[in-house]
Amino acid sequence: MHDVIVVGGGPSGATAAEDLARSGHKVAFIDRAGKIKPCGGAIPPRLVRDFLIPDSQIVARINTARMISPTGRRVDIPIENGYVGMVDREHFDEFLRGRAEEAGATRITGTYTGITRDGTGTHVAYRCKATGETKTLATRLVIGADGARSNVGRHEVPGGDRIPYVIAYHEIIEAPSGTLPGYDPGRCDVIYDGAISPDFYGWVFPHGAQASVGMGTQVPGVDLKEATAALRAASGLSACRTIRREGAPIPLHPLDKWDNGRDVVLAGDAAGVVAPSSGEGIYYAMVGGRVAATAAAACLSSGRASDLQLARKLFMREHKSVFKVLGAMQRAYYRSDERRERFVSLCHDVDVQRLTFEAYMNKALVKARPMAHLKIGIKNLAHLTGLVAVTRI
Repeated sequence: MHDVIVVGGGPSGATAAEDLARSGHKVAFIDRAGKIKPCGGAIPPRLVRDFLIPDSQIVARINTARMISPTGRRVDIPIENGYVGMVDREHFDEFLRGRAEEAGATRITGTYTGITRDGTGTHVAYRCKATGETKTLATRLVIGADGARSNVGRHEVPGGDRIPYVIAYHEIIEAPSGTLPGYDPGRCDVIYDGAISPDFYGWVFPHGAQASVGMGTQVPGVDLKEATAALRAASGLSACRTIRREGAPIPLHPLDKWDNGRDVVLAGDAAGVVAPSSGEGIYYAMVGGRVAATAAAACLSSGRASDLQLARKLFMREHKSVFKVLGAMQRAYYRSDERRERFVSLCHDVDVQRLTFEAYMNKALVKARPMAHLKIGIKNLAHLTGLVAVTRI
């Protein structure tokens, strides 16, 4: 009998498994080997601090973010007093899984197939990768950390089958050798252009010897590969060798309920915790894994299934305001190229730049400069209402 079975071995599931194992619980995690999620790979310094990530996992340090508008307007935002770390998910996720094993979690390579219950408890079924046979594990609790279209969430948690998402696609390429106009190994480019993505954005993120080039959209019928090819051409990266191609859903909104009131709690993408507007997910996935582990440990200790609600409560207590602001920004500015043009124009403002990256670094809204917030609010309203004229280039 396990205390907890974690379904999923990405950043969220691996973090939950590690935390529970380190606190002395008998835990196993089921992971589908070989899956690499499409991801720009950006992580903030707070993640490095909170989750003790070694320098060896940081493949690049970004000191500038460039916003590019539909008309080609470019706004370079310096990252002051810090950096954005870049990781390669192929190696970063495996590092986290290995660390969970070292902490005492049992790693199982297979595919989750379902949950059954009887008089002896809860049983998690999975198809073993090595043999192809279906096996079961007895457990007291289950953490579903199996992605945006979570099978655990769909089967076990109300609303888990209706989570909205965008489809993200990217290509990992060899970084250009030598100097290439338009590409900087120390800069992330974010492209707000309806020709690339009608409702989200495209990106060019350096990964040291490699780079991630991709985009996301919720609009049916958009050819993601064609849009990414256009983005590579516009960035001068068409000739770079393609190493791998990946696509996957990215959730757009946290679920209203993360547990089934009995023996299952969700974490990470399965719970919908990806930041609106930016699509940032690694940090929030790992926090989601940590709060799910905390809730599971509380439930195991008290015997109260209601303690599983702690996962969502703890997460929202710290991050609800950030998600609310980012969601409002996405709804306001991602609706048309005219709005995207105004958004990039707004990014010229020094107050916007500073507060944006202070919030990114620390994962909290900055409250130290109320006058700056007031000025930003006024400027934001002026851009949205068209009171500010946007110069075309």
